Amino acid sequence: MPSGNTSHKGNKSYLPSKICAACGKPFTWRKKWEKNWENVKYCSERCRKQP
Repeated sequence: MPSGNTSHKGNKSYLPSKICAACGKPFTWRKKWEKNWENVKYCSERCRKQP
């Protein structure tokens, strides 16, 4: 039986999330946003490029 360790590889439920400013869908933290997470507003390039 699993020990309940939340740092287990593949367990994304503990990662922070935000709501996309363009589409309104929730998205979770990604390694590439590690240094800039406070400024991330969009879930994808497609949403970022929307007028």
